[in-house]
Amino acid sequence: MTSQYDYDVLYLGSGHGTFDGAMPLAQSGAKVGVIEADMIGGTCPNYGCNAKITLDAPVELTRTAERLSGIVEGNLTINWTQNEAHKEAVIKGLPDMIGGLLNDSGIDVIHGHGMFEDNHTITVDGRSITADKIVISTGLRPHRLDVPGADLAHDSRDFMDLTTLPKKIVIIGSGYISMEFATIANAAGADITVLMHGERVLRQFYAPYVDKVVTDLKHRGVKFISNADVTAFEQDGKQIQVKYSGDQLLTVDWVLDASGRIPNVDNIGLEKIGLSYNDSGISVNDHLQTNIDNIYASGDVIDKTQPKLTPTAIFESTYLFKQFSGQTTAPIQYPVVPSVVFTSPRIAQAGMLAQDAEHNGYTVQQTDLTKDWYRQVDNEAIADNTLIFDQQHHLIGVTEVSEQAENVVNSLLPAIEFKFGSAEIERLIHLFPSIGAATWAQL
Repeated sequence: MTSQYDYDVLYLGSGHGTFDGAMPLAQSGAKVGVIEADMIGGTCPNYGCNAKITLDAPVELTRTAERLSGIVEGNLTINWTQNEAHKEAVIKGLPDMIGGLLNDSGIDVIHGHGMFEDNHTITVDGRSITADKIVISTGLRPHRLDVPGADLAHDSRDFMDLTTLPKKIVIIGSGYISMEFATIANAAGADITVLMHGERVLRQFYAPYVDKVVTDLKHRGVKFISNADVTAFEQDGKQIQVKYSGDQLLTVDWVLDASGRIPNVDNIGLEKIGLSYNDSGISVNDHLQTNIDNIYASGDVIDKTQPKLTPTAIFESTYLFKQFSGQTTAPIQYPVVPSVVFTSPRIAQAGMLAQDAEHNGYTVQQTDLTKDWYRQVDNEAIADNTLIFDQQHHLIGVTEVSEQAENVVNSLLPAIEFKFGSAEIERLIHLFPSIGAATWAQL
């Protein structure tokens, strides 16, 4: 360690943008510190991905039983209170587990709110901590509507902590969180209304496949109201009145503000040190370096074109470890980054997007997968995919809507990333019968 500073590398935030790279960095001999004001591990393990997929597991089970009705007898229902308790049992040990791994790696975990004093110093509760290099990994937080009565609305973290599911819920927004939580809450018996800012939901996904998911949710009772400009929330006894689009009114039991997520760049002293950022996050170069040469950023707080997802943050954190430990001086080269929305069915995509390929001269292969024998095993009613090939017939993109879309896209990632040709594809023998075998048979 450089004796001039307390740490070689100091991370602000303890999520995946930090710990996946901080641990091997410390194990390589660097003196590493991590500052965290909330739960160790950040959003994903504690009130994001892990919690969400646990709450979704019973939904997936009920959908399967529904498709196999008559073969599987009896109606399955979700006990929300037990579902919530199961979620807590799954995730409650994660902060201590991650914290233990950090400690075992020789990392100092400093609890408290960090503020930049200068480009080498962060203060935590009046204590000054110095470092040669600093990595900002503060992630995103829920956006909150700035309207009268905004304190009556709740965010995604509140939703995943509900021990009793409200009967009537309005969800504001039309992105990942809105659609995933609408799916979960509807399946558990809640009356759901989605107030959309514009005309479409999930605009980053292929519209024809999104329409299939929305149509299915409508059939299940979810209501969608487009171009709904929310203007106020008011308490009405034990209920809440949601005012929108002038004189329109909804009376509900609970409000989820899923109007987006914004970078955590406020109240950490960035202005004081002159670090560049905007509404989309912190500006970095191709080495994840900010305009201040010893300060870097990692994870969702970065202003970037890549999807702001946990795997992207892991990749960035690992890249910084390799850079700081002298294993590379090369700029970061992102691989294919897949994305998925965990509705039921799911929509997943990677590489060239279906909505872009149609206008760029690529070969586009669209398949109704419900006709495939393997998808008929559990009676999938919604299953389609789009494969995109270049002129040499290399797979360069995939988009799928189905109950197994995430597994299909995961299966095909190597073909896209490493540009497999027919020789490589022919060398692969898949387990059979399996979703992988059924998927690769399309190539």
